[in-house]
Amino acid sequence: MMKYDLGEGDFKNWIVAEADFSRNLLGKAEAVMSLGNGYMGLRSATEEPYVGEVRNLFVAGTFNQSDRIEVSELPNAADVTRLDIRVDGERLDAAPSRTANYVRALNLKEAELTRSFIWTTSAGKEVAFTFKRFVSLDNLHVIAMSLEIEALDADVQISIESGINAQVANSGSQHFYEGEKRIYDKKYIEMIQKTVESQIDFMFHTVHHASLDGVELEEPFMRIDRRVVMLTFKSAVAKGQKLSLEKLTTVHTSRDKDLAGMELQDMRQQALSSLRACAAKGYDALLLEHARAWERKVWEVYPLHIDSENDFDLLAARFALYHLTVMTPAHDERMGIAAKGLSGEGYHGHSFWDTEMFILPFFTYSNPQIARSLLTYRYLGLEGARKKAKSNGYEGAMYPWEAAWPSDGEVAPEWGRVDVVTGKQTKIWTGFIEQHITADVAFAVWQYYMATDDQAFMEEFGYEIIFDTAKFWASRLEWDDSRQQYSINDVIGPDEYKEHVDNNAFTNYFAHFNLELAVTYYQQLRERDTAVYQKLNAKLQLEQAAIAWNEAIDKLYLPQPRDTDLLVPQDDTYLTKRIIDLTKYKNQTHVNTIFEDYSLEQLSDIQVSKQADLMILFYLLEDKFSEEVKIANYHYYEPKTLHDSSLSLSTHAILANDLNDRSLAYQLYQQACEIDLGPDMKSSDLGMHTASIGGIWQIIVMGFAGVRMIHGKLRMNPKLPAHWNKLEFSISWKGQRLEVAIGKDKLVITALDQLPVTLEVYGTEYSFDHVLTVNLASGDN
Repeated sequence: MMKYDLGEGDFKNWIVAEADFSRNLLGKAEAVMSLGNGYMGLRSATEEPYVGEVRNLFVAGTFNQSDRIEVSELPNAADVTRLDIRVDGERLDAAPSRTANYVRALNLKEAELTRSFIWTTSAGKEVAFTFKRFVSLDNLHVIAMSLEIEALDADVQISIESGINAQVANSGSQHFYEGEKRIYDKKYIEMIQKTVESQIDFMFHTVHHASLDGVELEEPFMRIDRRVVMLTFKSAVAKGQKLSLEKLTTVHTSRDKDLAGMELQDMRQQALSSLRACAAKGYDALLLEHARAWERKVWEVYPLHIDSENDFDLLAARFALYHLTVMTPAHDERMGIAAKGLSGEGYHGHSFWDTEMFILPFFTYSNPQIARSLLTYRYLGLEGARKKAKSNGYEGAMYPWEAAWPSDGEVAPEWGRVDVVTGKQTKIWTGFIEQHITADVAFAVWQYYMATDDQAFMEEFGYEIIFDTAKFWASRLEWDDSRQQYSINDVIGPDEYKEHVDNNAFTNYFAHFNLELAVTYYQQLRERDTAVYQKLNAKLQLEQAAIAWNEAIDKLYLPQPRDTDLLVPQDDTYLTKRIIDLTKYKNQTHVNTIFEDYSLEQLSDIQVSKQADLMILFYLLEDKFSEEVKIANYHYYEPKTLHDSSLSLSTHAILANDLNDRSLAYQLYQQACEIDLGPDMKSSDLGMHTASIGGIWQIIVMGFAGVRMIHGKLRMNPKLPAHWNKLEFSISWKGQRLEVAIGKDKLVITALDQLPVTLEVYGTEYSFDHVLTVNLASGDN
């Protein structure tokens, strides 16, 4: 059972905890309490092993294919957290019948995981255990652990085996050669491994410090076996005594920028020296540096406070900021954000449209430097995108639905869930025909540029992305004689329950936006920056491309609201499909229950949607549709949307708030927060729902605070939930940080650099250069 009210004093609404332990429900805490720093992510499996556990350590960007017919994925690296702990020869097992005062807690503020309990041996002896660990944000290569064992009522014999265990896999797929193993000075453990296909060297180094009441233990027993290097510490512990073990591990790879070009021997020496320096400091000093880094890099940069009658609202927001930090490889522009972050094997560590649509806005408006890095990853991915376009017979850049290393191109698997009718695996078509991601990337580039005015990025990277994606769309269009317009046929839109559809509205509108953007920037560069224009024209043949863009813009079919009911067809056939009673699936306690009754092919003939489709179009291109159209379509499509994807709730929450259904908006906010933090103890087994995490921030800032960018201009129309007294946060706008405070009847914005700012609040334009105070009228506001 998860608990969110254990924080007190300075840590109130900072603690995510597990108040009891179940060997049958391990995945929830493993993922929700996962640790990381963007360089690596560590799933929070317990130190003692259990059947069904998932021990994952992922290093961002280290993709490998275990076999040529397998997809490239992040390899599960050697495990350093498992400990074999025995008391009087009996292995520790924290079964509830033998355990008291069990608490496992993640301190979001300091990013430290702790676990404590009293265990009773089969002989009736009581022993207290306290475990601590963190993955450093100060030194990205460090994993630190601490263990304290106290004999409470009797003398005991303690044995602890610890080290580096490379007997791991990705759901059975082995990614590493066995490698080299060594122990230096009976103290420093080293394991060097290489991935079998991508040939990336991994260097693991571990050191222990074991003591009894402050006195160092004798030398441990050493063991080297296949893919394993271990030390065993043994000691008699008298009643009242405490045995302590600190374990520090460093992880380096040949993909690290600071090790680029070095010989393996030099890399391992540098990594070993790094471990020795950490050992000289110890756990507590490293924790202090780590906690300071979190304060400096996260909580000072992303100040957010919610004065709510429900404390969970603030904790959930902080939880989102925590995971947005640990999932993001901010250190290296060659890497993107995985759909499960670095918290589980789900989706193989691949990046989707989730980043651009649901996560990137947080960084664009909160930490533009990281947003720039994530968009540079997409620029580097043009190599793979061009490869995919060419292989499919198109021009320009066709971004992969699932991306790994930038040059890899498409890495989506081809086969997925079982078909309940045929019993066969279902073909995964997303990698072939879910193509809106190409326009999504271009949209994200534009959104970043409008919010930052980063002209240097555009000249070096952004324009080329927009132009080459537009070239793809121009080559992708098909002429429809009946309409005398261009169509985009045989695609999958955001609603992935509808495959092989023609003219998905979201796809068509975003392709059109992409083409319009290319024409606009083409004309601007020709007139204002001939040097950049000439460079890109030579590379992309822009003059010829612009002719096709202009024709496509004028003739691309864009589904319009019907006269009778204002409904915009999601695609050419959606509104002709049969309607069934979806109550059972709308009230489901877990997602995808509809697949227990229908195959994906059958769902194609029913008016049911997996997730927001038209709704995200209304949100992102809101100025293209009237409020009456939005209302009509919201009330039609929302009852048919099962929210079987974690991406969906945030969009519907924002639109509900826009349309003044604040109670529903808050209800959807709670549901989004509870995807990972809620009572479903199986929801996070495969890893965190990273798009939903980004969506939580968007509901707060883009929804309740009403922050939007329209045609490059800032707008803020706050509509707080009724039980929120105040919302405070900051955003970055045009290179300046704005601090925002929204109360029941007042909006206050402070420009920290005292640079001029212009924005609109409920239809009124304001200009200021220091502090703006707006009295919020009653009624719809």
